[in-house]
Amino acid sequence: MNVAYALPWREPERGTLAHRAAAEAARRIVEGALPAGELLRESDLAEATGISRTPAREAMLQLERWGLVRLLPKKGALVTAVTARERRELIAVRTMLEAAAGTALLSRPAAMPALAAELGRLLDQQRAAAEAQDPLAFAAADLDFHLALIAAADNSVVAGICQDLGPRFARLTAAVLDERSGTMPALLAEHEELAALLAASDPAAFAERLRAHVEDAYELDGGAR
Repeated sequence: MNVAYALPWREPERGTLAHRAAAEAARRIVEGALPAGELLRESDLAEATGISRTPAREAMLQLERWGLVRLLPKKGALVTAVTARERRELIAVRTMLEAAAGTALLSRPAAMPALAAELGRLLDQQRAAAEAQDPLAFAAADLDFHLALIAAADNSVVAGICQDLGPRFARLTAAVLDERSGTMPALLAEHEELAALLAASDPAAFAERLRAHVEDAYELDGGAR
């Protein structure tokens, strides 16, 4: 799996006009430029991206498939919020996929050097973003770190799932960093620990630490809402 494909706006030249328009709108939603509750109309999307109404309509359908908007008949699309239920469900899916990938990797030792190098590169990106106090850059590198773990297991079905859920994963990560200022160093330290456990070939410890990391990082403040 090409990790970049999980975030469609990373490949601006890829896909149809509708896909590219949807990717740009998804990026704006994840970054908060289109906040929850905002009404997105086909005409606005067409004008902003320079496309006709037909591909704009298809782009709206793609945004709904990514779970970022809810279509309203004859009105447009309402940007959705990350609910408590969605957060719990996304956490469960990510934990399951990453723990399974970590275990599978240990039976593929030839894949470990490339993964270690990739994780090291992404940790460097996270350190730079933390030092610059850039939560969006950190969120992107954070998601890439987790997707790299999943991708290294080389499961095409899982790759398809990640591609479909990539924008929702990215929005969840960005929302958590926005809610909790000052958490980047703690998340970075936990990522370093996860990388070390994987390199030490300790699947049980890796799976347990991963579960705790994901659940702690995305736990709702003040209880479920």
